[in-house]
Amino acid sequence: MSLISVQGLTKRFGSLVAVNDVSLEIEAGGILSIIGPNGAGKTTFFNLMTGFLKPDAGRITYQGQDITGQKPYQIIKYGLSRSFQIVSLFEEMTVLDNVRVGVQRNLGFMNRMFLNYHKAGEVTAKAMEILERLGLKDMADQPAGAIPHGDRKILDLGLALTSRPETVLLDEPMAGLSKAERLRITGLIKTLSEGLRKVIIVEHDMDLVFGISDYILVLHHGGILAMGTPKEIAGNEEVQSAYLGREVA
Repeated sequence: MSLISVQGLTKRFGSLVAVNDVSLEIEAGGILSIIGPNGAGKTTFFNLMTGFLKPDAGRITYQGQDITGQKPYQIIKYGLSRSFQIVSLFEEMTVLDNVRVGVQRNLGFMNRMFLNYHKAGEVTAKAMEILERLGLKDMADQPAGAIPHGDRKILDLGLALTSRPETVLLDEPMAGLSKAERLRITGLIKTLSEGLRKVIIVEHDMDLVFGISDYILVLHHGGILAMGTPKEIAGNEEVQSAYLGREVA
């Protein structure tokens, strides 16, 4: 059984068909990158998979469970989580408290303003564990709005980890980053993928895509143009003509 099965997935916005009858099987393990020109349907596909949009047609199953059209908070419980292209943090709260909020929510304490000593300690310990995995432990007491952009992107990834997911979807994790920051996050994604069932990335940075991916899915006009290993995609003439051109020559 595939980790994720997508059958006939379709999403329309008026006359625009953003995702057009997409069917594919995604196996567990490794990193899958989704690429394509602007308007190819990449983010819409992500939003359908994570419950931020409802499909007009089609079906999505995760580990055999039908998650089609479910809300994001429901889908998270199955083990799927995501980050966003535009980072959204509690700017005035500390880095630690941003992660604590996520941990507290996913432990079922979100509506509890005051926790007893043991529960508060559990939340803090789990939050600090995530910050240590991300290399942000030394920034724990800094306001989230004051840390560098690259660290903010990493913190956003940390928030996706607070639900203890098995599969993580990352929406343009390299957007707006310097070369040094991209190298840092590339290494972090590789490390994190070793402890997850799957990492799926939407990304425009072709150096990252071809350097980190086990498989690449190419979307074009809302449909699947190609799927294969980086070597197969780099040699695919249809992909070169539609999107990559000289970037993989």
